[in-house]
Amino acid sequence: MRRTVYNEDHEAFRETIRAFIEAEVVPRHEEWVAAGQAPRDFYYKLGELGIFGIEVPEEYGGAGEESFKFQAILSEETARAGVSLGGSGVHVALCLPYLKAYATEEQKKRWLPDFVSGRAMFAIAMTEPGTGSDLAGMKTTAKLSADGTHYVLNGAKTFITGGVHADRVIVCARTAPPKEDDRRFGISLLVVDTKSEGYAVGRKLDKLGLKTSDTAELSFTDVKVPVADLLGEENKGFAYLGQNLPQERLGIAVGAYAQAAAAVRFAQQYVQDRTVFGKPVAAFQNTKFELAACKAEVDAAEAVCDRALEAHDKGELTAAEAASAKLFCTEVASRVIDRCLQLHGGYGYMNEYPIARLYADNRVNRIYGGTSEVMKMIIAKSMGL
Repeated sequence: MRRTVYNEDHEAFRETIRAFIEAEVVPRHEEWVAAGQAPRDFYYKLGELGIFGIEVPEEYGGAGEESFKFQAILSEETARAGVSLGGSGVHVALCLPYLKAYATEEQKKRWLPDFVSGRAMFAIAMTEPGTGSDLAGMKTTAKLSADGTHYVLNGAKTFITGGVHADRVIVCARTAPPKEDDRRFGISLLVVDTKSEGYAVGRKLDKLGLKTSDTAELSFTDVKVPVADLLGEENKGFAYLGQNLPQERLGIAVGAYAQAAAAVRFAQQYVQDRTVFGKPVAAFQNTKFELAACKAEVDAAEAVCDRALEAHDKGELTAAEAASAKLFCTEVASRVIDRCLQLHGGYGYMNEYPIARLYADNRVNRIYGGTSEVMKMIIAKSMGL
């Protein structure tokens, strides 16, 4: 079936991205994997290409697009090539919605032009050691100074993707103690300059997958953050975090679908080229049945993603629908990628084959952005259960 979710502009963008990945990413990707991160100057190239500015209003140097479909195409094309774009996904997919929704006009003029060009890379710091998904239990504090000019930030964060290269980090911190009947009260968002005294990048974390993204631990020791860098209103940060979750989960769903589709493509090519017992692996009935079953699951995931993308662009995607899309697509990807790796035999376990890296990269999809178990809770609640 022909997909109808994308138009001619989207497909022209796809061609541009595919050519860019082939020329600028594929030849260098192994170096990035070995280094554990993409080089900082690569993000300037993404800025020059316009990747960071697609959804930024024109008055700040962007293209002014509102559709999330361009980001979806980016996910599809990187998965297709078996590569990633480092930690840059957080810059746009996670940070930009907060800047667009809650930054003042003065802040947008100050931050967004450099955001678009890649001169200022953004990350977001929510998770803390020992708290995991319980954001309301965070211990990082930001106390207003006596003269009211700045906050004094103290605490630590972990699993911060983009944390090594970041120039600005949206830090979630407690500016007031929680209320007895509302643990979520008192959290604020501060846009912290990483050059500030007392700001430190700790370990660059050694992850199972996503080797080209710089994921780090951060610590703050009496970091002075100007009140002018408060994002949105004080003590309302938790509500802000919830507003972006449907888009974040949609992005993960699309990425998982794209990885599953890529796995089928890699496996199909491998079994046609690989010969055992005197004939191609593709000639065996089991191979045909396995790939056919995987293709059917990928088709279903594609339909779920396309429906969710259309709903999101219309402003109609609910939290429960986004959770459902994430749950379904990430679970499908897990099954499909595992089966496609099996078809590679022993070579599927070798990192030189893209299926092996895809297997490792995919695993986090069922964890970040809310675990599969949390998705089930959200869906069940929407059912009145």
